[in-house]
Amino acid sequence: MGSSIKRAAFTLLFTSIGTHAATPADIEERLDQLAKQNESLKERVAQLEEAGPSPADKKPAKSEQGIVHTNHSYSYDILDPTTNITRRQELILSQKKESGIGSNALYLSGAVTPIADYQKSNTESKFGYLMRHPTENNQRTKTVSEAVIHSAQIALTATVGDWVTTYVEILYDPQQSFGSGTLTDLNRNQVQVRRGYVLLGDLEATPVYASLGKMDVPFGLMDTVNPFTASTVWHAFGGLAYGLNTGIKTDSFSLRLMGIQGGAQFRAANVPVDNSNVPSKLNNYAADISYTFPLGESSHWLIGSSYIKGSPYCQGFPVVHFEACEEENGAYDIYTQLHIGNWEVQGEYAKTQDEWPGTFNPTIPEFDASKVTSWDLGTRYTTALGGKKSQFSLEFSRFVAGPDGAEWEKQDQWVLGFASFVTPSAKLFVEAIRTEGYAPLNFISGGNLGPGATHSVADAHSNILMIGANVAY
Repeated sequence: MGSSIKRAAFTLLFTSIGTHAATPADIEERLDQLAKQNESLKERVAQLEEAGPSPADKKPAKSEQGIVHTNHSYSYDILDPTTNITRRQELILSQKKESGIGSNALYLSGAVTPIADYQKSNTESKFGYLMRHPTENNQRTKTVSEAVIHSAQIALTATVGDWVTTYVEILYDPQQSFGSGTLTDLNRNQVQVRRGYVLLGDLEATPVYASLGKMDVPFGLMDTVNPFTASTVWHAFGGLAYGLNTGIKTDSFSLRLMGIQGGAQFRAANVPVDNSNVPSKLNNYAADISYTFPLGESSHWLIGSSYIKGSPYCQGFPVVHFEACEEENGAYDIYTQLHIGNWEVQGEYAKTQDEWPGTFNPTIPEFDASKVTSWDLGTRYTTALGGKKSQFSLEFSRFVAGPDGAEWEKQDQWVLGFASFVTPSAKLFVEAIRTEGYAPLNFISGGNLGPGATHSVADAHSNILMIGANVAY
């Protein structure tokens, strides 16, 4: 660039001299003008180099794209189990709009989350920590420890032109699988298509989009400030189902409506079909609306609300996962997220419309059926330690399923966390966790033991120390 400027300057100088008889004063004046122009050009070049390429330049050109691509940042975001849980379609569309992923390309993503922990309970084989199924198949005596793979994921994102995107995610999660047996039983060591859908939309052309397939239900926020552990709100109300999701997404506004397949779905959705759990009718739905208020250069405030026609809390006594309901039980959710500089504060509250019939045990008639409520409140601070992005977090969440005094009344969870990103897509974390109350959903009020008995224990509590990593590629 510098040599080109010099050549142009000399050319202009000698051209000017050759057009008329130049005096020494003329030559000196001309040199002064050229020097000023040269300095101006240098400043302009420096500004352009500092600004970098324009957004259009950043977007991968279709002719330059190969067969399979990797984008570590996108992979981490799309597979992160703590953020954007119900908003993955909007995340994909935003990544396309902002040139994080290009058109006519196939992106391969993956993530592995290994953990090691030590858990101690005050009650024999009653560990209330919900990131693994809390049964005697998984935890025995009053002290347990483990070093395992909690989950592993592989995802393919294919962008077919500007309007069509397909997404498929394969998940291995033996600790939260509904398969029978222990952690090493082959029934719990299966690989499943966790999410899969075709997404139609281009936010550069229109805010309207639609997706069809298996996806997270647009009910609530469901995010957590914790580096690993999900809040009880997600455990209680985070939905996964077949259906058709449509939405409107702008920089500040989001509206989503999903028609959900009936019957007992994969997670947290259930509307009976012909008095059965057979998913043979599109008779459930969820709706969500939210708005983000900008508060400055690095601050914003999100508020939102959701409704689902049929939550999972409709079964009669005794409660058994995925069984049919007599009639649906709707639920609503309100949530907020505030980002101010390096601080983040989040809160969410979800509750059913009606009582959960199965929380009434006829052999313990002094406890009436109860509505189901779950809420959380958390904060996170992001800073840099040793040149690496680091986060400190604290969250409390509660699940309520019974009246005062019932063994299945509630379960609380406290999580104190720390995370360090050794790379933008590799997170190391440590958590100190305490759970109070033991109230697993299956047979929550009894029915698997003798009359007047339940395996829920109000006074049970667990203390857990957890370390792990979440690495995406």
